[in-house]
Amino acid sequence: MEETKLLQWTVVRSLLAILQWWGFNVTVIIMNKWIFQKLDFKFPLSVSCIHFICSSIGAYIVINVLKLKPLIVVDPEDRWRRIFPMSFVFCINIVLGNVSLRYIPVSFMQTIKSFTPATTVVLQWLVWKKYFNWRIWASLVPIVGGILLTSVTELSFNMFGFCAALFGCLATSTKTILAESLLHGYKFDSINTVYYMAPFATMILAVPAMLLEGNGVLEWLQTHESVSSSLVIIFSSGVMAFCLNFSIFYVIHSTTAVTFNVAGNLKVAVAVLVSWLIFQNPISGLNAVGCAITLVGCTFYGYVRHMLSQQPPGTPRTPRTPRNLMELLPLVNDKIDDKV
Repeated sequence: MEETKLLQWTVVRSLLAILQWWGFNVTVIIMNKWIFQKLDFKFPLSVSCIHFICSSIGAYIVINVLKLKPLIVVDPEDRWRRIFPMSFVFCINIVLGNVSLRYIPVSFMQTIKSFTPATTVVLQWLVWKKYFNWRIWASLVPIVGGILLTSVTELSFNMFGFCAALFGCLATSTKTILAESLLHGYKFDSINTVYYMAPFATMILAVPAMLLEGNGVLEWLQTHESVSSSLVIIFSSGVMAFCLNFSIFYVIHSTTAVTFNVAGNLKVAVAVLVSWLIFQNPISGLNAVGCAITLVGCTFYGYVRHMLSQQPPGTPRTPRTPRNLMELLPLVNDKIDDKV
């Protein structure tokens, strides 16, 4: 009886973890798009900087005030030698995601971000000369095909937004590779990752944000109606972005790798549906088919990786990202990196 209750509670906990992860993720995406489109706050660098500031404060409170997570001590030298390069790529990734949200619909941006598994495999193959089973390469075919079909049939296509989202995938993949090489020996979770990376990212982005968008932000503050309520929404998106990191930490520890992968692909579908209901961006039939093919391909890719990871030692197989390294990707979408 107790084992049955424990199993039921495990299932319920997993479902709750997935639902709150979906909730925070979709909320962050929709709020960011709302800020750019409805509030006319067209400053992605400033929005990203606000997110980093809120994440820095939130991680400090969780670790040093509430004591919900122990602090992982990192040598000062390692902070600059290992964490700073990751923070730089991390910063580029978030900025490109927000830039793409300004110019293209949420549905298109989310579909393009699903291209991350393909860019990760290609970069690991090119940079590290890693061996990948033919089934891994085969699983990338529907992902690439779905992205191509979605791009060709996108009614609200914007080349600048498309390129920003595509290079965002490359930045995410680069961060994954850097995480494995630079953070070797440190068992980081998502909160400690934010604790160390967000302040660096704020420092990196603050000056460009002020130089490139400072005058525009001041003009917006002077001319925009309902500035107070708009600022509440903008800073609330930063708070939600930090909560998303905490939710990723919880869902990773509450589900299996396969469940996490499937839930991540379903999350993209939920985000696309919710954004369409709110913003009513036009979606053609072929565009929807392309999005569906991409998500099926991502699910198949995750399944293949899981099956290959279960092979006995000594069997040639694809490199598997350990469970703890999955937590290194706090913000947005190898189905892990979820912040936008």
